[in-house]
Amino acid sequence: MTNQPVVTTLTTVLGQTFRLYVQSHGYHWNVEGPQFRQLHKMFEAQYQNLWGALDEIAERIRVQGAYAPASVADLMSHAAPEADPAHSAAEMVTKAIAEHEAIATTLREAISTVTDAGDDVSAGLLTDRLAWHEKEIWMMRASTR
Repeated sequence: MTNQPVVTTLTTVLGQTFRLYVQSHGYHWNVEGPQFRQLHKMFEAQYQNLWGALDEIAERIRVQGAYAPASVADLMSHAAPEADPAHSAAEMVTKAIAEHEAIATTLREAISTVTDAGDDVSAGLLTDRLAWHEKEIWMMRASTR
């Protein structure tokens, strides 16, 4: 039996994760400047982590008895609009921090929703995702000081 609030919540997290994956990958390709190597590697680690998370989240939607979004348009319909492109390394980091903060906010709400629905497994998955995003925010902020 499908638990619609859980499915809706997981689908929103999936859409936002996909958008951040694309953004991080684009930053990896296009970053320039004196911190190139460090930022290139950081964005690569981020997009690789996000790629793996997409599979986990989509499979959790399937466990709920629902179909996961199966097209780019469908995935993007569950995410906030894309930010304007960033061109400098500093702007990329600033925008990445903002995007990780936005998904962290979504994850906190999602954890509450799935916990209220009694879905401890989804709550654990989302809590792990939140911990990763919070650590990325901390590391990116520290790199800007």
